[in-house]
Amino acid sequence: MRAGADVSTQERQETQETQETHWDLIVIGAGQGGLPLARAFSRGGRRVALVERVHVGGTCINEGCSPTKTVIASARVAYLARRAASYGVRARDDAAERQPASSALVVDLDRVHERKQQIVDSFRSGDERSLASAGVALSRGQARFIGPRTVRVTASGGDGEADADADARTLSADLVVINTGLRAAVPALPGLDTVPYLTSTSVLELTDCPAHLIVLGGGYVGLEFAQAFRRFGSRVTIVQRDAQLLPREDTDVAEAVTAIMRDDGIDVIRAAEAIRVERTDGGVRLLWRPRGADGDETAVDGTRLLVATGRVPNTGDLGLDAAGVETDPRGYVRVNERLETTAQGVYAIGDVKGGPAFTHISYDDFRILRTNLLERGSATTAERVVPYTVFIDPQLGAIGMTEREARQAGKRVRVATLPMSSVARALEVDETRGLMKAVVDADTNEILGARVLGLEGGELATLFQIAMMGKLPYTALRDAVFSHPTLAESLNNLFMAMDTGG
Repeated sequence: MRAGADVSTQERQETQETQETHWDLIVIGAGQGGLPLARAFSRGGRRVALVERVHVGGTCINEGCSPTKTVIASARVAYLARRAASYGVRARDDAAERQPASSALVVDLDRVHERKQQIVDSFRSGDERSLASAGVALSRGQARFIGPRTVRVTASGGDGEADADADARTLSADLVVINTGLRAAVPALPGLDTVPYLTSTSVLELTDCPAHLIVLGGGYVGLEFAQAFRRFGSRVTIVQRDAQLLPREDTDVAEAVTAIMRDDGIDVIRAAEAIRVERTDGGVRLLWRPRGADGDETAVDGTRLLVATGRVPNTGDLGLDAAGVETDPRGYVRVNERLETTAQGVYAIGDVKGGPAFTHISYDDFRILRTNLLERGSATTAERVVPYTVFIDPQLGAIGMTEREARQAGKRVRVATLPMSSVARALEVDETRGLMKAVVDADTNEILGARVLGLEGGELATLFQIAMMGKLPYTALRDAVFSHPTLAESLNNLFMAMDTGG
């Protein structure tokens, strides 16, 4: 009865906009910034229409954070199961005792997919119910500007493509917020259209483990999926165009990441320019040569190809010219520090405006607009410090400047590093791969940035972030009393080693 009531509420909500034409606010895209903004305006007594062409929740819930981290969690269980004997743990089953844990392990990718989808469906339906309870009118379809703060909404199919034969509705508003996000970029690689390649979205729908997965791209997405499928049992090869994985990181951090990938049995090819793709009887062949060289082509044969070469903004079908909204050469919506576009009354939030493409940034964008438009405040994106975590295992947690960025900015710096093999808690749980690195301003003793590649690296990086927010000198962490044995107490040793030269 409960489920039926929710559906009925949703149906009434989705038909409400057919009787309305002008709104206080139109939000285009139900992502992690647009959702809370629509709810906040509606609960504040404003009339709100939210237009979404595919799924409520945006990339994060449907193809990004939630599903990928669910899959990665399953992959970590497989990894730990193979290592169980090293912890002194074995199954009682006679067959399992007669053979190594790795050969006895079976990964049911169907169940992995099912578990992933249950999480996605739960989060998505929760967001849909929250919109209904807030009184937001949800309109399913493709929005396109036909004038200032006026959009035409055409019904779309399950894939988000507009249906040319469907009825269209015209909506206008005092304020419009663009929250349409990004999609996987598809490179202009000869032969790519002849093979059934995977993207960060379609790879989540696999229910069988590829014998050999080729991953084109060594950024966040490529690394997370490469390690997960290696742990599921695939042979994996990463082909990276840049000279290092995670090219924006310091070389020592990137090299430590590469060592972890190789330790997990992943083949890593760097400084490799992809030339073309060919279909083979067994699957796919990727041809590459050393970047910047005229050397012979080298072939990598695999059964599946994952293209993880970045993302591009969903702005090409929005009719932004009609609204007076400018984009940069790559298609990102231009905004100022208050998230205002070049058109009066039109704002952009989340990934579509460029910059760091993280859910927590989208949510902070929501807070800025809520503060400015509902609470008459003056919030901006100026001096916003952006944390992020790459969910490989161990995690790479990051905050603030890299050493390279700090030196390029002309700062005098001191650098503190500590291998995770020197962290008591990491030793106790046998998770000693990686390192900690902090960059300190030599003139103020304040922390400029940190990278933690190690057990719960994302959580540890947050400790540095809080210290930076409070403008604490590094000595406050060096001399703090942390509970033993926790990962946090490693900050004592990290900064003590810097001071003693140890």
